[in-house]
Amino acid sequence: MGDWFRHTIVDTGRLPLFCFFAAMVLGFVSIRFSTRMIRAGVRWWPGNVTPGGLHIHHAVFGIGFMLLGGIVGFSLAPDLAGWRAVAAAVFGLGAALVLDEFALILRLQDVYWSQEGRESVTAVFAACAVTGLLVLGVFPENLTDLIKADDEGGIAGWVAGIALALLNLGLAVVTVLKGKLWTGLIGLFFPILLYAGAIRLARPKAPWARWFYHRPGERWARRLARAQRREKRFHQPVARLGDRLSEIIAGRPS
Repeated sequence: MGDWFRHTIVDTGRLPLFCFFAAMVLGFVSIRFSTRMIRAGVRWWPGNVTPGGLHIHHAVFGIGFMLLGGIVGFSLAPDLAGWRAVAAAVFGLGAALVLDEFALILRLQDVYWSQEGRESVTAVFAACAVTGLLVLGVFPENLTDLIKADDEGGIAGWVAGIALALLNLGLAVVTVLKGKLWTGLIGLFFPILLYAGAIRLARPKAPWARWFYHRPGERWARRLARAQRREKRFHQPVARLGDRLSEIIAGRPS
């Protein structure tokens, strides 16, 4: 395990990224534990910070940690890998605190324990998934192509790399608009998923379905009906499983 960590993380220069990832995961688990203790009314738990009766959301502390970690990380010399890793960990902790209140920031309402508050959990899971792939050395395919084009030089390589990157980015946007967030996100690393996600039917409540499947005509009505059948047969059982996992980690919405 030690050899794997040294060869895969340390020797490749990804130690700061690993520290960012670990701090973000631990920070999210810790803050969710704290908020669940506060929600349960555990009197001895000193979770709430309310000076003068003003409740300070933990996203405020998260912004502070991100500023501290970012400023220190940018100011350190490249050869100070250990201190840069510490700064990355501080930044990761701040990112966890901010993302845990993503839904509040998005809606400018305190929806932390409501159904809309699940958007915060999704944001954290998405950030952890992407960062975890990067830690393991899995990079977006188009980024790899652009790095190769930069190393080899030549206009043709750059044009091909940029064109393919724009194509995959467009497919990712279509996939997300079809209601397949995870397919679009992971597809940036494994482009074959983007082609499948962009071609297949949209989920019935996705923006793509609202724009196209509710048009007059038998063709669109058939597509909407097929999308609804697939949603009931495949997506809803997976969504229920995801909801249970989310409730175990983050607590059940009110």
